[in-house]
Amino acid sequence: MVLSPEQALKEIRQKKIQPLYFIHGDEPYYIDLLADALEKAVVPESEKGFNQFVLFGKDADVGTILNYARRFPFMSERQLVLVKEAQQSNGLDTKDKSALLDDYATRPLSSTVLALCFQGNFDMRKALPKTFEKHGVLVQCKKMYDNKLPDWVGEHVRSLGAKISIKAIQMLVENIGNDLKRITSEIDKILLNLTASEEITAAVVEKYVGISKEYNVFELQKALIQRDVIKSNKIANYLAANTKENPLPQVLIILYNFFSKVLVVHGTQDKSEGHLASVLGVSPFFVKDYLSAARQYSLGHVAKAIKALRQADNASKGIESGSKDEQAIMQELVFTILH
Repeated sequence: MVLSPEQALKEIRQKKIQPLYFIHGDEPYYIDLLADALEKAVVPESEKGFNQFVLFGKDADVGTILNYARRFPFMSERQLVLVKEAQQSNGLDTKDKSALLDDYATRPLSSTVLALCFQGNFDMRKALPKTFEKHGVLVQCKKMYDNKLPDWVGEHVRSLGAKISIKAIQMLVENIGNDLKRITSEIDKILLNLTASEEITAAVVEKYVGISKEYNVFELQKALIQRDVIKSNKIANYLAANTKENPLPQVLIILYNFFSKVLVVHGTQDKSEGHLASVLGVSPFFVKDYLSAARQYSLGHVAKAIKALRQADNASKGIESGSKDEQAIMQELVFTILH
């Protein structure tokens, strides 16, 4: 059967265990989460020393994996054979060795739970994932789309029994990016410093995630929306002088995504907040910023800003940049956007 990561996690935690798991994809957060869930659910703690085997692909070829899978558990109902980073396993890329594993998956031992975890997408045209799908569970952990991140963060925090403001979600998503592991790690760190009833606010994120309250890309974006020349340049200079905390590529991506959405606002006839939220793939809370920017910047000006951001990105990579440093790149970019 094919399950989403969330469905597979739910079934594992409910002890609805299958004999085979084929887990792959480009989102390591869910791959690791599923592996951890299997380790907790399949074998009781007191039996792990005898009946739980965690292997790593670089140290386990197909023959080794099959030897573990075909043994019987010691005085227990079942055993777990978990192969992490299975893409490094020797033999999976050869037809004869892969066929041996495929043959086992056709008739798996009911007392063995064999889980293969691949960091990266597996070639689904091959027989192995199809056999695992037929006789067990196939899970693809896809990288989450950026427009899905805010809702995911909100739901994740709620699942932990906590509350988070929309502004705090925006700051986490736009500062950290599409890195679920780091996002969840930062949320865990924040919650350790809060009481059960406290909400994760923008101020809390600023304090514990290390985002400067006055000088960060969100404040730069706000200053640009308001076309505040002095404040925009002041923040831009600070960001350029502190690139370790504020990498230029990250700043450019956030501004590029913002002005790209402003461009969409200009091209959308129905400018109601509900409709724009749907079109832009954002929370209705953020639509006001895009509408405000669209009023401040004409369609032609937004197109010029996007072109300037592309040029700044090229310059940051040493393409047609001459002798410009990051501060000069930022100053030129902000001047072009504002004027």
